[in-house]
Amino acid sequence: MPENRRPQRPAGKNTAAGRKPAPAGRGSAKGAPKDAGTGGGKGAARGAARGTGKPAGARPQRGGQDRRQPDRRRAPEPAERTREQSEYDGPDLPEGVTGAELDRSVTAQLKGLPEKLAARVARHLAAAGLFLDQDPELAYRHALAARARAPRLAVVREAAGEAAYMSGHYAEALADLRAAKRMNGATAYLPMMADCHRALGQPEQAIKLAKSPSVAGFPAAAKAEMTIVEAGARRDMGQVDAALRILEQAPLTSKSRESWVVRLRYAYADTLEQAGRAEEALAWFHRTDAIDADEITDASDRAAVLEKTAGS
Repeated sequence: MPENRRPQRPAGKNTAAGRKPAPAGRGSAKGAPKDAGTGGGKGAARGAARGTGKPAGARPQRGGQDRRQPDRRRAPEPAERTREQSEYDGPDLPEGVTGAELDRSVTAQLKGLPEKLAARVARHLAAAGLFLDQDPELAYRHALAARARAPRLAVVREAAGEAAYMSGHYAEALADLRAAKRMNGATAYLPMMADCHRALGQPEQAIKLAKSPSVAGFPAAAKAEMTIVEAGARRDMGQVDAALRILEQAPLTSKSRESWVVRLRYAYADTLEQAGRAEEALAWFHRTDAIDADEITDASDRAAVLEKTAGS
């Protein structure tokens, strides 16, 4: 089973939906380490939800005459209007979800919105966080409803990007995460953005992001996620030896038992097996299993298969 799974949200960060991260992402409940999006970008620019009191598209009058020209932009087709309206309406909000579930850093970024609008956006963001792991597609629809109401808030674009990523809409995820990064300058999204490039068949772009100067300052967990993505991109390009070198520069022998160490070891074992180095792969699957108390990988099963193969 290849190791190309998705990067986790950085440990200790709150997601855009204001909840603590949980291991999740593409892949089965067990198997290669699960991955999910980054989150928790700070300092989002406030959305421009305050109107000016002028009609949309109004132009200055000159000489006492309204010189406005008719808006010649193509009117949305009925199907487009239906889709846009569906996104704006969003799914039914779960009973009991009030928006108070959000982290304070998230609600602070909604204060520039009118009160009723902020409350509605907050409820959709909270619902997106609630469903992100169990029903990513539903979470995405809630995030789209929030985005339709407040598209110029970085925290909303971040939530939409994360939910799009988790539900497999990688082009949309990349677009929203790029927008969030332009708004608040956060670099926490880079591992997830890089992995979106991988999912879209653009490993060179993933490697380019992995080489970003800001990665050097990442905390250990986020740096590990970028390492896994970069190594996976090399594997996508058929450069297995290069992938091994990248992983060998990571702290594989760390005494920490945190999930990022588990994931690094698993990625290394999996790449060793792909390189045809079965005995070394078996040893590293055992080393992975030894610290995988939460069973986020299938290292034990992979080791058993290799042992059976070796004994036959």
